Amino acid sequence: MKRLGMPIAAFLGAAVISLIATSWFLDRDALRQAVEAQIRAVTGLDLVVNGRIDVSVFPESYVAFHDVGLKGGGTADPALAVDVLTANLRLLPLLLRRFEIADVMLLRPHIRVVRDPDGESNWTPFINTIARNMKPDADNQLSFSEIRIQDGGLGYEDSVNHLSETLEDIELSLAWPSISRSFAATGQFDWRGERVDGSISASDFIAALSGDRSGLKVRLTSAPLKLAFDGTVANRTSTMMEGTLTVDSESLRDALRWTGQPPPGGSGFGRFALKARANVVGPSIALTNVNVELDGNVAEGVMTYANNGRQSLQATLAADALDFTPYVSTFRLLASGAHDWNRQLFDLNSLSATDLDMRLSAARVTVGPTKLGRTAFGANLRGGALALSVGEAQMCGGIAKGSLGVARADAVADVKAQFQFTDIDLQPCASELFGITKLSGRGNLNVSLAASGASPFGLASSLDGTATLTGHDGAINGLNVEQLLKRLQRQPLSGGGNFRSGSTPYDNLTISVKFSDGLATAEAVRIEGPAARLSLTGTASVPSREYDLKGVASLISAPNAESGFDLPFVVQGPWDDPLIFPDPESLIRRSPASAPLLDAVKDRKTRDAVRSVIERLTGGGSKPATADTAAPAAASAPTAGEPAKPD
Repeated sequence: MKRLGMPIAAFLGAAVISLIATSWFLDRDALRQAVEAQIRAVTGLDLVVNGRIDVSVFPESYVAFHDVGLKGGGTADPALAVDVLTANLRLLPLLLRRFEIADVMLLRPHIRVVRDPDGESNWTPFINTIARNMKPDADNQLSFSEIRIQDGGLGYEDSVNHLSETLEDIELSLAWPSISRSFAATGQFDWRGERVDGSISASDFIAALSGDRSGLKVRLTSAPLKLAFDGTVANRTSTMMEGTLTVDSESLRDALRWTGQPPPGGSGFGRFALKARANVVGPSIALTNVNVELDGNVAEGVMTYANNGRQSLQATLAADALDFTPYVSTFRLLASGAHDWNRQLFDLNSLSATDLDMRLSAARVTVGPTKLGRTAFGANLRGGALALSVGEAQMCGGIAKGSLGVARADAVADVKAQFQFTDIDLQPCASELFGITKLSGRGNLNVSLAASGASPFGLASSLDGTATLTGHDGAINGLNVEQLLKRLQRQPLSGGGNFRSGSTPYDNLTISVKFSDGLATAEAVRIEGPAARLSLTGTASVPSREYDLKGVASLISAPNAESGFDLPFVVQGPWDDPLIFPDPESLIRRSPASAPLLDAVKDRKTRDAVRSVIERLTGGGSKPATADTAAPAAASAPTAGEPAKPD
């Protein structure tokens, strides 16, 4: 062992002495010029040194240039400015007095990229030089294989597309292909306040620089978004990429906000994942074999995205189940915890961000409390106008078709809706669409409405259009008209009693309503049952959500029975809990004992006082007045031709 150690020690000692001697007799100007020539050959950039130059041979072999500018191609401003450029030298060639760079380290470089209207940049001449020098038959073969960037910064400017981006704190290692044909870059950088880990590799770097076809792999990982591409790239006339694209994000809303895109709406757009076959041509990307997931909704199909001055997205997707509840949860027609229309202003900015042309089909669709079966619909958003068309949707046991249009005019939304519901179950449909829970049966519903406003209350105040409903074989629950009419037929002054129970069956139901500036006018409302008929006229205020209706309930006589019984009645008050009471004058006139009173009493005050007492007996008037208030109550009671008002 000792015999072997002595020669090794002698060799190392000789190498150290040789290095020391080399450092003494080294031509430092020749070394600096050789390093500058190699850097110029690799990058195509002229080295402009504004600071000092440090040369070291032992114990480390390097040349360090301070305050360096790299420029070329006739440009006045440097494309790359570096605080310190250090070229590490190969040891063995140095002993033989040949100067070869092993690797280059750039400390605090400032990279400037400017894209011109022709699609080229200030780096295009340098890239052409690198591609030319790297060819196998080139005179200047590259000598070093790695470039490291520490604490760097990059500025990108595109005046055509009005883009300006900055990358900071760049830590990057470039595997320069001095021997193999491949190229790889790995590292980290800061972009818009987020740390990004990235890597990129090209299987044929010379082909990639020349615009020819080359394999390409890209990986970008950050907190808001993860992206991966594995395929090929070419750039002859425009950038062309083909391969597998994978995108993943815990919150698409945060990812869009991070990339500078306004997120649509105020809710939803959470967990997002996409995997597809991508074909990129210039600013357009076509995705096939798409498998996309958003907020738990999974769909398959094709998509196309383009950014030619304005972003546009086209998609045709199919899914087993879709839930749109997250996207409509913040849109409330009624104020929270109240029975009034919501007065909060619409946020219509998302209508102008992107052009959209989408077609969706699903076996099941959920929109809040509404459940749909097989559904096919399309959405088109262009120039701030949204058009939603429902080709067919299985809803409430029937079929729904129609369209919804929303156009933006500053802060005002112009809304138009036309829908046809055929052979639907009225109980769930009326409950989900209008909040009416006491109607059952089957029927058809047609609505054609238009409104304009900056809030749901504004839409309700300007509502115009028509609505018709025809139903059959159903019932109005919570109201037994037949029982009430029979009791009042026998004893007109017996009082209304508790008639808000049971149900009123019907054979046919017809409702025709016309809307004008938020006022709904009942043009035809008829309910025909086996034992009773009802008809209504009057109005309903959409903004205040109140009824002001008058009607007639008729008891249908059985064959060979006495004549039928007709009772006028009034419906007034809020939609949620209206007051329904019979016309007291009609009851008084039907009573054999009290009917003569109206004719006998001529004095107005006396007549009104008697009528007020009878109203209390029938349940249609106000509460009993005290001795102090009897006279004012009698004075304010309605006349014989007016309907009684509820408390």
